[in-house]
Amino acid sequence: MAIRDVLMRGDLALTPSEEKIVRLLLTDYPTSGLGTASSLARRAGVSDPTVVRLVVKLGYDGFPDFQAKLLAEVEARLHSPLLMMEAKRPTDAEDSAILAYLGSVGAALEKSISLTPLQSYERAARLLMETKGEVVMLGGRFSRHIASMFAGYMLQFRPEVRDLGTLSAQAFDTLADLGRRDVLVVFDYRRYQFDVIDYTRQAAARDVRIVLFTDQWLSPIADLAEVTIVSPLEVASPYDTLAPAIAQMEALVAHIVSTLSDGARERIERLEEVRHANAVTLDSAGPEETGARRMPGPKSAQSKSVQSKSVQSKSAKQDQKA
Repeated sequence: MAIRDVLMRGDLALTPSEEKIVRLLLTDYPTSGLGTASSLARRAGVSDPTVVRLVVKLGYDGFPDFQAKLLAEVEARLHSPLLMMEAKRPTDAEDSAILAYLGSVGAALEKSISLTPLQSYERAARLLMETKGEVVMLGGRFSRHIASMFAGYMLQFRPEVRDLGTLSAQAFDTLADLGRRDVLVVFDYRRYQFDVIDYTRQAAARDVRIVLFTDQWLSPIADLAEVTIVSPLEVASPYDTLAPAIAQMEALVAHIVSTLSDGARERIERLEEVRHANAVTLDSAGPEETGARRMPGPKSAQSKSVQSKSVQSKSAKQDQKA
């Protein structure tokens, strides 16, 4: 089994410190594991013994054994005929910027699978669903839209979810009410925003627990985060892609849905009842009302409004005849 596959095993019980090492190894695989144990520990922000304990937990005799197998894997990859064929394979993607871009996004999505241990998603889900306080969403200029989407999903499953949107002086005021019972979910990708980092640092100083979505170069917030989910950004475009970030957010939502408690399911049922009562979506109205009803709101109230307009129209016509 390749070392990458060992690192991605779903049955590994990793501590938060071990998770940092695994994330670092996966982020720049395989070169991230080719230095010394001390350098790996320093870059991951953990102790040297933590690195040794992790590789033993993974099934290796020690760090030298782990590194020897990693080097053998690198050498095999460098001499792989399959890789050489792939590198020399002609491509007609250059004929279409669209095809080239979509292909590169697909490759980025595939790469995102191997950049974050599955345990990170599981740990994030537990934090979000078990916290007794508030779940707050925060993002940058573009990534705040993903934060808003995530807030919309989370409101289905639990109360006390807040989307900060664009940071303002009033948004910073919300720090006064945050504490150790709350969780802050941050989306921060290069070029990393000062205001997002400042808000998160102040939240961390209040013992707020941090879940971070970021890129492979890691936002400075990674040093504060309890859980970090890493996404590749580079595609065949001068602009970074957030497609893998959206997919990772939705993957976390899918995991949460698969583990919902009865209380969370009952909340979804209550929300659906409210939406049906107010005909929020087209499928909430009966076939006889689909064409006539265009606005949300209680059916009885809207029916009275329609009747009132009909009476007023008839009255106006009679006045004109008179």
